[in-house]
Amino acid sequence: MAISNLLYRIYERRLARELTGQPLPRHIGVMVDGNRRWARDMGLTDPNDGHRAGAKHIERFLGWCDELGVEHVTIWLLSTENLSRPKNELDPLLDIIDELAGELADDDQPWQLRMVGALDLLPEEHQNALKHAQQRTAEKRGMQVNLAVCYGGQREIADAVRSFMLEQAAAGATLEQAAEAVDADSIARHLYMTGQPDPDLVIRTSGEQRISGFLLWQSAYSEFYFCDSNWPDFRRVDFLRAVRSFATRDRRYGK
Repeated sequence: MAISNLLYRIYERRLARELTGQPLPRHIGVMVDGNRRWARDMGLTDPNDGHRAGAKHIERFLGWCDELGVEHVTIWLLSTENLSRPKNELDPLLDIIDELAGELADDDQPWQLRMVGALDLLPEEHQNALKHAQQRTAEKRGMQVNLAVCYGGQREIADAVRSFMLEQAAAGATLEQAAEAVDADSIARHLYMTGQPDPDLVIRTSGEQRISGFLLWQSAYSEFYFCDSNWPDFRRVDFLRAVRSFATRDRRYGK
């Protein structure tokens, strides 16, 4: 075991050195998938034990991103579809998310939190907890951490179009004028993460190779990396491999 740990650390340091001088992502999106599967593989009967392990792992992941100088991280914690899970699983999961947001907002943490998603779908107590965590970090200047809660890519685009149309109506525009004014930039201004760069790299764990609606609009030119490890088992070496893969790709943006 000691020899394998030593070899692992040597390999990890080599990966880190390989990234020196390479183009690195400014914004990383991550789909923290596989918590329930991890709990099952560990012989645990409560899937929320997997969610708790996954939540604890998020702070480690953010530390790795900080080390590389990543400026924005978006973590998908709960989709709109997840709200249909049984109450005995959903309620503890919402408590875990509240606790995670509170810990990431602690005074000794450098990050600025931003909640992205349809928070109005949550019970009021959870809305308040997440909004309070965001407010506590409003003056921080560290890496911006977006927590995607009650998030769905199609819902986000629909909300953005609705917001744009209401803006046009408030300005006195007719329906025809509003329709004429619609373009990509006008929709982008009303997305949940407006003002932030689109993700350069999107990582999904647990071996699933689909985006499931995550950042549908923003990921048009993102690079994707799929890892077989369940989220609680996602190691720093896996993270460095993902970033190395990104650094070797030729990003042409359709040109």
